[in-house]
Amino acid sequence: MNEQDFQFFKELVEAPSPSGFEQPAQRVIRKALADDVDDLRTDVMGNVVAHIKGPEGSPRLMLAGHCDEVGFMIKYIDDQGYLFFAPIGGVDAHLVPGQRVTVHTAGGPVPGVVGKRPIHQIEAKDREKVIPFKSQFIDIGCVDKAEAAKLVSIGDPVTFSVGVERLQGTRLTSRALDDKMGAFIVAQVLREVRRQKTLSVDLYGVSTVQEEVGLRGGATSAYGVQPDIGIAVEVGFASDYPDADHKDSGEILLGKGPIIARGPNINPVLFELLIATAKEENIPCQIMGIPRATGTDANVMQLVRGGVATALVSIPLRYMHTPVEVLDWVDLEGAVKLLSALCSRITKEHCFVPN
Repeated sequence: MNEQDFQFFKELVEAPSPSGFEQPAQRVIRKALADDVDDLRTDVMGNVVAHIKGPEGSPRLMLAGHCDEVGFMIKYIDDQGYLFFAPIGGVDAHLVPGQRVTVHTAGGPVPGVVGKRPIHQIEAKDREKVIPFKSQFIDIGCVDKAEAAKLVSIGDPVTFSVGVERLQGTRLTSRALDDKMGAFIVAQVLREVRRQKTLSVDLYGVSTVQEEVGLRGGATSAYGVQPDIGIAVEVGFASDYPDADHKDSGEILLGKGPIIARGPNINPVLFELLIATAKEENIPCQIMGIPRATGTDANVMQLVRGGVATALVSIPLRYMHTPVEVLDWVDLEGAVKLLSALCSRITKEHCFVPN
């Protein structure tokens, strides 16, 4: 694990970026790529689009990883200074009470806790019930509404107050690994391609926004870039923990390489090229069958304009959309190596029309 790369990864993951509030993470991306690409811009949606020019007439390849994370938004402040909130993206209401959170305000981060009645005061019949979000509240320690309103505004975003921690070996845990590690991989591929100087495509790397609320940045950035080939870099459901259902998700393990998706959202020619590249480069990989739209930026990329040859490369992730997501750094390195190698294998002679 290269320490410089790890520090970039940590800074990116810990930058607060709930959907619609991605600017802190995008600033980290722009800083990291400023000296490694030919063009770097941010569009009106907030997507960061980096470009490395390829040979004349080469196909246009777009790599996309979304930098937004699930979180919350302040909706109401009551007379006692408690903050009521709603989720941004898919958050399990069951796991939120009792968590530490950070409210990201114009004046800076404000720490808080999601209050929870002590178990001693909960009727036995109610202990297993899920508290709806509209009944949950954040306590920032204020005595009344006036004090709280001086610190917090309606619409301020909120994240869980946890960052990156190393577990054993090459395993890491944090909130927001979905999908800032995808944006990280895209940035690392751009850096590696620049270093190798073996590019055979016109390469666009995009850190997309608002994926968690409807694949919005992926749709608009792909429309603007107009790629011939698009690859979404995402997280995939690991199934190597107790009670995981292999019949539903397949057998996907941490540390055994990136996941290459197969299904109607995936161009079959591009899928075979990814598999062949992995074999030639001796990169372990895993295959996941997805018999429908993938629910990732690959879904909207495929449908842009007259259609795009798309693929989905994912990193196995445990405990998705919780504050304790877990992945293996080895899989990130494998994905960077795979996609960097692919950038020197696709040429203008390639045809991705299925036959």
